[in-house]
Amino acid sequence: MGKQTLIVDNVGMKFNLGSEKVDSLKDYFIKSLKREIKYDEFWALKDISFTLERGERLGILGLNGAGKSTLLKVIAGVFKPTEGTVTRKGRVVPLLELGAGFDRQYTGRENIYLYGAVLGYSKKYIDSKFDEIWEFSELGKFIDVPLGNYSSGMKSKLGFSIATATNPDILILDEVLSVGDAKFRKKSEKKIMSLMDNGTTVLFVSHSLEQVQRICNKAMILEHGTLVNIGGIEEVSKQYKEMIDK
Repeated sequence: MGKQTLIVDNVGMKFNLGSEKVDSLKDYFIKSLKREIKYDEFWALKDISFTLERGERLGILGLNGAGKSTLLKVIAGVFKPTEGTVTRKGRVVPLLELGAGFDRQYTGRENIYLYGAVLGYSKKYIDSKFDEIWEFSELGKFIDVPLGNYSSGMKSKLGFSIATATNPDILILDEVLSVGDAKFRKKSEKKIMSLMDNGTTVLFVSHSLEQVQRICNKAMILEHGTLVNIGGIEEVSKQYKEMIDK
């Protein structure tokens, strides 16, 4: 196996935006038979190609609507690309929307096992990691309270603690280091750094250029779904700064 952990080859992602309002399935079939449904095709990503090697940390920069989250979802396997291929090697842990796999009716403790199972871990493995997850999450006695009573910050802390208690080959982070208080953010960054030292490849979207510069050694700029540049963190950050200061 080569050192490459991720190969994104000519990826395009197209969405159809229905411009007709359809109230029911029956309506939809009648209108589509009469060809009354018009679709606006919208390419969220077009011709994206890059590779990442083990332990590389890529910051994905771009304004709102540039396609950053869509790209992460394609890489995570949430979306199947319309064109091109994504080759992932090893275990991929996506942290796209923290706590997206949680169930409000279950307690924090139960959700650790639930989320762990979604990520493909056995009960025995979660047993061995449980104390570490609990301690990192700083939830204390709230661990036995149903998630419906958690603040979004608490859910985020729990989600982050579970996802990073393991050693994924590829870790995908979308705006998740902006959660919690300053102390927890610092702790989260440190945790990410330690995963990187163990060879985890990281893809990172953040609105904070400073954070991307601290964490990543490479960066890319997306604009309207196309790849403007990819390269060393300093060169690309400089170009991005110029773009946003225009």
